[in-house]
Amino acid sequence: MTATTAVFTARALLLDMDGTLVNSDAVVERIWRRWAARHGLDGDEVMRVVHGRQGHASMALLLPGRSHEENLAENARMLAEETADTDGVIPVPGAPEFLGSLRGLPHALVTSADAALAAARMAAAGLPLPDVRVTAESVGASKPDPEGFLKGAAGLGVAPADCIVFEDSGAGIAAGRAAGMRVIGVGPRAADHAPDAVVRDLTQVRVETLEDGRLRLTVG
Repeated sequence: MTATTAVFTARALLLDMDGTLVNSDAVVERIWRRWAARHGLDGDEVMRVVHGRQGHASMALLLPGRSHEENLAENARMLAEETADTDGVIPVPGAPEFLGSLRGLPHALVTSADAALAAARMAAAGLPLPDVRVTAESVGASKPDPEGFLKGAAGLGVAPADCIVFEDSGAGIAAGRAAGMRVIGVGPRAADHAPDAVVRDLTQVRVETLEDGRLRLTVG
C-alpha cells in the first residue's frame, strides 16, 4: 500500500490495540473462524465484520435473531479463549519504538478487548501498557460508537479535537471520526475507510514534542 505523508499536531494520542499496536490476526482468525463454523456462517463474511468491535457487537450483527444475553454469555467464553491463546501474537512493526517515544507524553489505549485480554496481548507482544486505558469494561457501547475515545480523551484531560486516534479497522475509524477526532489509519484494512492519513505500520510515524507541549507527528 502507498502511505500518505503528512504532519499533524495534537495534545494527546489515543491508540487502538489489535491491528494497530499488536498483530493478533492469527488468533482472531482461528477463534472467529471456529465460531463461524459452529454457527454455520461463512468465515470470510464473519472476518469482514469482527475487526474493531467487541465480540458481542459482532455477534449481534451476524446473528440478528439471537438475544443480547446469549451474545454476552458466548462473548465471555470467547474472551477467555482469546486471552489464553497468544500463539502468533506479535508487535506491529515499529510499535516498541513508537510507544517508547510516547513515554511521559499524553496517550491512552482504547481497545474493544477487555482488561485481561489487553494485558495478555500487550505482554505477548512485549509492549508496555499505557497508564490510561479504556477497555471493554469501561464503556456501554462498542466501536463504532465514539464512547471509548471520548472517555480516553477525558481520562487524559484533553479536548477531543486535540486528540489523534490510531486505528486499523472500519469500526474504529468510524468511532474516532464520530468523537470529533482526526484518525491515522494503520495497515491494509485502514485504507478502505478514509482516515486522515494511512501508514503501512508504525515505522512510518515519528513523534516530537514542541515547545508549547503539543505533539508533532510526521507520518509516511
